[in-house]
Amino acid sequence: MPLDTGGITDLHRRAEDGRAPDLNASNESYAPTLHSGADIGQALRAVRESRGLTLEDLAEITRVRRAYLAAIEELRLELLPSRPFTIGYIRAYASALGLDAEVAVERFKADEPVLDEPLHEPLGVQEDRDPRLTAIIAGGCVIIAAIVLWNIAQRAMTESAPPSPTAPQVAAAHALAAAKAGPVSLGAPLPAPVESTTPPPYETPGLAEAATGADGKITLDGRPKVLDHLTEAPADETLTPVFQAKGAIFGAPPSQTSAVTVQALKSASMIVRGADGSVYFARQLAAGEAYRAPQIGGLTFDVSTPNAFQVFVGGQSKGVLPSAQTSVSALAGG
Repeated sequence: MPLDTGGITDLHRRAEDGRAPDLNASNESYAPTLHSGADIGQALRAVRESRGLTLEDLAEITRVRRAYLAAIEELRLELLPSRPFTIGYIRAYASALGLDAEVAVERFKADEPVLDEPLHEPLGVQEDRDPRLTAIIAGGCVIIAAIVLWNIAQRAMTESAPPSPTAPQVAAAHALAAAKAGPVSLGAPLPAPVESTTPPPYETPGLAEAATGADGKITLDGRPKVLDHLTEAPADETLTPVFQAKGAIFGAPPSQTSAVTVQALKSASMIVRGADGSVYFARQLAAGEAYRAPQIGGLTFDVSTPNAFQVFVGGQSKGVLPSAQTSVSALAGG
């Protein structure tokens, strides 16, 4: 008949050497271990509670989220990331409690054997994709499609284009029949065209009879030859004695004094250069237009036709320009 053990709350086994255990011994021998509880989660929780630690304390030590530590204690794997991460968390949990991490992992593998399940993605991870990448790819596809369609259209238009015109077969046959076989006879050379011949040299009328004397005068039959057509400057009596505006006036403004004014007697070009060669004025002056020289040292008049420009100094006529290039200071001093 079995004994009634209902009032007994604790049993003590006899030591292997036959001695009875010490009832007054410390309770440290009964502290929870990794083999306590129904699973590794309960064992870790029992050890944690026996050490007086909270989940927040372990989360601070292990750097593992408190929710993951609570899921390990309850062994709710659906709340944990994939198995490799869970094993790492259990290893960190056991090490923080001063337990053997490898023993903790072995018990976890025994409690939760590996199943043929796919690995779960780590929680809290989301895939970031640059939205511009999609637009760039779409744009590239559109460009490639446009190039392909353009090439197809060009090929279709080329194939549908009419063939190049050729000579009719009848005309080609007549031309071939008319061609003579054998050597080709050449005629006498033709004279050169009129436009390719050398023109006769021009001779000034009366120049052959004229002669230059020792004094440099041209004589004709011993008499001086009067030259009617001269290219010299017009006589002073034909020039206006004072300046009269007959057109636009360029150069120095009216408020600025100007000693030298040049007026065009006919259309001619004028360039006003500085001492360093810089261009201050360049224009094709019409008849009557004038230029007032500013008070700048080193200015030079560069004209195409000297006798086409009348010089005024202080408003009084000084004749025409003496040369194609004349210094303004020389005109003012003269």
